[in-house]
Amino acid sequence: MNLANKLTLSRIILTFVFMFFLFCQGLLAKILSLAIFIFAALSDLFDGFLAQKKNMVSDFGKLMDPIADKILVLAAFAAFVQMQLIHAWMFVIIIFREILITSLRLFALNKGKVLSATKAGKHKTISQMAAIISILAFIVFKEVMLTFFTWNPAWEKFFRQGVYFLMLLTVALTLYSGLSYLWNNRKIIAKF
Repeated sequence: MNLANKLTLSRIILTFVFMFFLFCQGLLAKILSLAIFIFAALSDLFDGFLAQKKNMVSDFGKLMDPIADKILVLAAFAAFVQMQLIHAWMFVIIIFREILITSLRLFALNKGKVLSATKAGKHKTISQMAAIISILAFIVFKEVMLTFFTWNPAWEKFFRQGVYFLMLLTVALTLYSGLSYLWNNRKIIAKF
């Protein structure tokens, strides 16, 4: 197993570590959850860079890299739904797109075809990770204020409105990337 694939697998393990700290109490735990998520997100960029530059592209990587991304991103969004930071309908649309595209990839793989990620899919992943990092940064900010200063409820309302509009953009990009993926692979899908 090459280094790019090891980074992909480490992202799955880091998801569980990230989730553990996210639900722990205290400022340090929230900072660690943010740091771990950022590290995991950066590992996605780094393993893609390694795979391209060092010729480490493999069928395993083509399949598992987007799955590792989905595990990390969907875990974070599910946590945010539980924490009542995002609306459940947004999560449902995101997870529906991910299940549909992953199912298509697995079906194609069963037929001997490997369907790689598209540019729209990469942009979608970046927008989702940016949204998650923004929400985590707010959680850390709120924890800092509660620990050392005071918390103004008006800030909460402002943040929640910002999250709502950020998530609307993320959901729109998620839908667009899903439709784009289906359109780009329509000839392969038609053969099934």
